[in-house]
Amino acid sequence: MLPRLPLLNERIYAPYKIAALVEVLAEQGVAPEDSLKGSGIEADQLYAPATLTSVRQYAAVCKNAVALSHDPATPFEVGSRLHLSAYGMYGYALMSCLSLRDYFRLGVKYHRLATPTVTIVWTEYPDRAVWTFPDAFISSPSRELGEFLIEQQFTQHVTHLQDVAGHSCPPIRASFSYAEPAYADLYPKYLGCPCYFGEEQCELVYDSAILEQKPQLANRHSAALIQEMCDRLIGQAKTSTGASGEVYQILMSKPGEFPSMDIVADTLKMTSRTLRRRLEAEGTSFVAIVDDVRCSLATEYLKTTKMSTEDIAMLLGFSDAANFRRALKRWTGKGLGDFRH
Repeated sequence: MLPRLPLLNERIYAPYKIAALVEVLAEQGVAPEDSLKGSGIEADQLYAPATLTSVRQYAAVCKNAVALSHDPATPFEVGSRLHLSAYGMYGYALMSCLSLRDYFRLGVKYHRLATPTVTIVWTEYPDRAVWTFPDAFISSPSRELGEFLIEQQFTQHVTHLQDVAGHSCPPIRASFSYAEPAYADLYPKYLGCPCYFGEEQCELVYDSAILEQKPQLANRHSAALIQEMCDRLIGQAKTSTGASGEVYQILMSKPGEFPSMDIVADTLKMTSRTLRRRLEAEGTSFVAIVDDVRCSLATEYLKTTKMSTEDIAMLLGFSDAANFRRALKRWTGKGLGDFRH
């Protein structure tokens, strides 16, 4: 594992997942103080509206659960209790979307707002819609913790889709990249579908026929309004967590200046090699962050100023306006007129 980076700005999530896990463990006789040991969170903070926590703190409580709980159903129980109403704007965005296809798409787009412990990818095929979890065990310090997080994540997905659809909407199959555990009978009980182990990757598969279904709380006006709010929150989240958040903040602190990776790494008191490894562990790269910052600045300049295309290109470090226009098209799929109009 990489050495811990002391970040001060990563606590941005309400502790709803931690609270649900502590409640399930308490029912098993595990004291909240023991569940929270080493997490930096006190039991009386779990329901305080001002409390914010990090993914690391949540992972610490999950690690305690693996060590303290003797009930293999623990992650499944937690996942079945984590309804979308606990997820704030992220949950409301999913519940108000206009189709289950939108639900799948937005679930990935806004996943960063949901105290994410694994990466999720959604792919639509002619006959099926598939959630994939490509890095399920890359960042987990142990196999047991990795399996715990997947078991909870899969159960959350089933719970959330039922919340959105308004009725039972089980997957058609679930695949796991690890060996069948001794308690394998719990998987179909909570997921409601056949489960297969020793597969190539972790996947949750749905029949594509459900994608056109209309969610029970679908509302066009609410969907547009809440998704706009989530877009702003996503912008805040990516600049507030992990090593990538530190890089974002350095680059955004002086718009128009784009220091090299070596200079940014030196500012963070680490080598460029260490910074590259940390960003890779968070699923990004220095080049991707620079592009994202330039894209954000470009769209802001185009929407809110009357600067010429040539001036914006120069501010963003492009050699000419033509290169800037091509980059904007690559970043956003839109041309200059789409923003200026």
